[in-house]
Amino acid sequence: MKEIHNLTKLKKEYEKFRRKYKLPEFSLLNQEFEVEKIQEKETDFLLREIRRAINDKIAAFLRFFELFLNPQNAPVFILSILRTLTHRDKEIIEKIYHELVNSELSSISLDIVYDERKEADFIKRISKRWQDLKPDLKDFIHIIEKIKTKEKAKKKRSYFG
Repeated sequence: MKEIHNLTKLKKEYEKFRRKYKLPEFSLLNQEFEVEKIQEKETDFLLREIRRAINDKIAAFLRFFELFLNPQNAPVFILSILRTLTHRDKEIIEKIYHELVNSELSSISLDIVYDERKEADFIKRISKRWQDLKPDLKDFIHIIEKIKTKEKAKKKRSYFG
């Protein structure tokens, strides 16, 4: 039951900041960025910890998209996908990548000097950016799934055809 208590406490603390800075609802942040994982941390800087949780997801996506732009050590499945991407697909990758880079750089700069208002601004801005980026992310995942399905069908035909 400790986790539920901590989560309730986290939501209560966040609610104060949400009202003060007009931040997104906790449930939205949690759904998108799993901010509940910070519930076990004791901190006087809640917004910084939330920003860092958000940045964890941004960084993971950034690393994934870097594989497409710089595939030197990319897994084989990335290389096979790269061969079939269209110019439009590559533009989507670059757009997403640049948005993610900008978000990560914004986050890193906040680690230099703590400023509660800037932390809140980051959370608002990135939450909005993420919502704007989701259609492109979904499109790209759909493109990858289509390519993998075609490759699978092609392999089946070559093995049995």
